[in-house]
Formats: sequence, C-alpha cells, structure tokens
Amino acid sequence: MLRILLTGFEPFGGETINPSMEAIRQLDLTTFPAEIYLYEVPVAFYDSSRYVIERIHEIQPDIIMMIGQAGGRKDVSIERIAINVDDSAIPDNNGVLPKDDPISIFGESAYFSTLPIKAIVENIRKLHIPCHVSNSAGTYVCNHLFYSVMHELHERHMKHIKAGFIHVPYANEQVIHKQHLFALEIKLISKAIESAIRTTIDSFNLK
Repeated sequence: MLRILLTGFEPFGGETINPSMEAIRQLDLTTFPAEIYLYEVPVAFYDSSRYVIERIHEIQPDIIMMIGQAGGRKDVSIERIAINVDDSAIPDNNGVLPKDDPISIFGESAYFSTLPIKAIVENIRKLHIPCHVSNSAGTYVCNHLFYSVMHELHERHMKHIKAGFIHVPYANEQVIHKQHLFALEIKLISKAIESAIRTTIDSFNLK
C-alpha cells in the first residue's frame, strides 16, 4: 500500500487558525487506498524543513504533499517550482527574518514539483473549486520547506517519491473583519486536497 506524508502548518501572522491544517484534519483518512501520515509543521524556516525531512526518513513515503496558507490568493494554487532563496517581509514564529539568503549553498537554483500538477488542477476544477498552477511559492516558510524537501530527495537519490506543495487561500472565518479578501470554506479546501491526493494516487496506478 502507498504511503503518503501529508503536512499542514500551524497558525502564523497573528491568525488563530491555519486553513492548511484545518482542511487536512477534516479528511477521512480511512477512505484512501493508502496509509496517510498527517503532521502539523511549525511556521519556522529551519525547524519546518528539519522536522519534515526527519519524517521522510522515518516513514519512507511514496508521496509527499505539503499544504500551506497563501492569504490573499483567490484560488487553490498548485505550485510548480521552489526557488533557492529565503526572503521574508515578516518574521517566522521563531522571530527569524531572512533577507536574500540561499536555502542551500550547494543546491540547485530551483526544483520542480513531481506531483501531476496539471491533472490535479483539472480534477479540482471539476468540483467547481477555483484552482490553477502557480509559478511562485513565494520566499517565506512554505517555499523554504518545499525547496528543502525537493533538495533532500534529489541529494539522497529518492526521486521515486512524488512530492510537491499546494497553497490554499484564507478560510472564511479568517476574513470576517477583513474586507475584500478572498476566502473559501474549510470543507471546500478539504475537498480540493482530497482530490489532489486521489489524483496523485491514480498517477501511481497508471504506471
């Protein structure tokens, strides 16, 4: 049976929830033809990557799907690429505030997702949930984690593992007092993630 490592983030930036974690908590993990290992990741540049990489070597997953919040976006964003830079306008939850720092001085300039990103977008849109392929995961903790994981898989010759990152917009409850910000219901975000997981599992079955 396939093993899937699925991660969301803790709240940050003054928020009390993070829709990435709330949405994956709503998944019924018993309905998937796979073993799913779900973890909450700290919004901290160095701790996030260290924690998830430890889980990768512990679990030996076939699929790694990382979910994060991108407040202000107007859809579910399936990330195509992670870049080798940390550059933050706000500190992480440990107070770290990097400026134009390389994530790895030995790593590639960028790594691409190995999830079936176009198929994921197509299937999420069939659920009438807005979704697109994004060509920028930003330069905050989400990109740091995405890049660090892809770099680890590259360096450790674990390219057989399908891995990638998905950004989700604010949840409705986060924008009650924030005018003109796009948001989705947690249950719709959860449906989108469920679809992404099932699409990726199906891509294994087509081998």
